[in-house]
Amino acid sequence: MIEYDQYFGYQHRYAERYAGLPVVQIILSPGEPPPDSGAVAWRISASSWPDDSYDNVGDAFDAFFERADASRVTTVVIGEWPDCYTETSAPIVERLVREAPRLLALRALFLGAISSDYSEISWIQQSDVTPVLEAYPLLERFEMRGGTGLRLSPVRHAALRMLRVETGGLDGSVVRAVAGSDLPALDHLELWLGVEEYGGTTTVADLDPILRGERLPALRHLGLQDSEIQDDIAAAVASAPVVARLETLALSMGVLTDQGAEALLTGQPLTHLRRLDLHHHYLGDEMMRRVTEALPGVQVDLSDQEEPDESEDDDEIWRYVAVDE
Repeated sequence: MIEYDQYFGYQHRYAERYAGLPVVQIILSPGEPPPDSGAVAWRISASSWPDDSYDNVGDAFDAFFERADASRVTTVVIGEWPDCYTETSAPIVERLVREAPRLLALRALFLGAISSDYSEISWIQQSDVTPVLEAYPLLERFEMRGGTGLRLSPVRHAALRMLRVETGGLDGSVVRAVAGSDLPALDHLELWLGVEEYGGTTTVADLDPILRGERLPALRHLGLQDSEIQDDIAAAVASAPVVARLETLALSMGVLTDQGAEALLTGQPLTHLRRLDLHHHYLGDEMMRRVTEALPGVQVDLSDQEEPDESEDDDEIWRYVAVDE
């Protein structure tokens, strides 16, 4: 469940739990007994702030391997790294790849679980994450935060079940790489598309292979969220073949208006869904009523009804996504 949190903004509460496990910080704590290595999510981070943290991620990784039985670790959360708004995640990716022979049980990985107090989402400098998927063929859950510099090449990955990308602007090349990948086990795909100002160049055409679903036979949840072209996406979803086998659909956090909602109502049936997430939207009261009445057996989230801003100078109307900078 996505909700607003003062620590992480719009995302899961990964400060305390991730992938169903309690998060354990890798900190300087002499004498503290290590937890069961396979029963926790290990958070590896370093900070440039003068606190009880490591100066660089390399030292944090070293401490992690000293405290944990790497062969039993299933879940890792990569948090902040010093100057993550100027230095990319490439060294972290390289370290993860190098350590793959030791992390044989790794099944869930979050790269860039960074508080907005430390770095805004669009300041986080990511890198090419393709080597991670190639190095961990048994990885089942891969999530990342930050779209600046993010790169991905098409891959075949037989085990991946969840792929989530949280950005304030997602480059279309990443979406095309996802669309061009063979992911036969993927049942949860979530992409925060963001805005052009922060690197969001994704088009509906980029999404077309995903909406056809030919390479995603196991997909049950699709999230195409946080977009300034949310109405166009809704219109494409309204006739998308993949929708018929979905259980949950999220078109939330963007600038969905009555136009996009009308497309959903006049498109293919959505009554088979368990949940339709449209929160943070610009629907009018009457359209909200129509959507709810049209889907009586569906849990429809229409929370966070927004009002557009109108410019007094030129009568221009402004609508905003939930997450950009």
